[in-house]
Amino acid sequence: MPLTSVEKDLDALTMTITADFPVPVRRLWDAYVDPRQIERFWGPPEWPATFTRHDVYPGGFSHYYMTGPDGERSAGIWQFEAVDEGRSFTVRDGFAREDGSLNTDMPTMLMTFSFEESEQGSRLVSVTTFPSLEALEELLQMGMEEGTRAAMSQIDDVVTDLAAFAADLPAAAQLIGDNQVRVTRVIRGTVEQVWQAHHDPELVKRWLKGPDGWVMTVADIAQDVGDRYRQEWTREDGSDGFGFEGELQESEPPHREVTTEAMIGMPGEPSRNELTLTPVEGGTLLSILITYPDAATRETVLGTGMVDGMEASYARLEEEVLAGSPA
Repeated sequence: MPLTSVEKDLDALTMTITADFPVPVRRLWDAYVDPRQIERFWGPPEWPATFTRHDVYPGGFSHYYMTGPDGERSAGIWQFEAVDEGRSFTVRDGFAREDGSLNTDMPTMLMTFSFEESEQGSRLVSVTTFPSLEALEELLQMGMEEGTRAAMSQIDDVVTDLAAFAADLPAAAQLIGDNQVRVTRVIRGTVEQVWQAHHDPELVKRWLKGPDGWVMTVADIAQDVGDRYRQEWTREDGSDGFGFEGELQESEPPHREVTTEAMIGMPGEPSRNELTLTPVEGGTLLSILITYPDAATRETVLGTGMVDGMEASYARLEEEVLAGSPA
């Protein structure tokens, strides 16, 4: 178990947790900034966490919920106030309502996570500052310390699992809830390079070509929130064709954007795509959380081979666009 100490200072209204790990600092940092990894240890074993948003940059947010043995949920929300890449981050940590909004009836805490080298490999020091002594006592009575100890007992298994999160793995899908899927892939390039490759029409046409034998003919990029975008493909001989269109709903260059997506000419409610780019060892973790209208639509789309097609495109992005680009 990596937990070294838990110290409570009732005068300073803080709880400080120190934990040591037999891995490099970068490996420990990546476990906290990758939603696939942090959700494997953030909740206690009997209350596993699911992160539906994890934007590790100043002004970004994390949304997560923990699911209990009987299906009950407890949700949380972080707002990132500061991020020192590879060294520390500070969040406002609060409870969330069912709709994902901050529950102002419960205390909000300030949490700072610091990562540093140690004789064993790396050390994590997290300091939680409570708004009042009453809030500190309330949360301790709710089992905050015991829950933290139980959750941290799982981190060793995550940080030493090099195979599951290797940077050279292909794109992979993870089903979330009834109608969501998260597709992740580490791209060998910087966050800025990957963002540019998604927003420069000429670059997009070079890697987002579609299935073999097809070419991308239209790459109209939405620049501002509220703008529409359009993408179209045809066979190399000009026959047939298909395309997608949608609206840019949120944009935080070069870290996050949210768009709707619908196939041109097809009826029905569009999907909602949340793209997040996070620097990790080996490149940029690309994460897309896709919310479909319902479970049936999700299964139909995944059944088309969507993830394999995305992997082919991302491999082309690395090989034909980012290869040789200055870092």
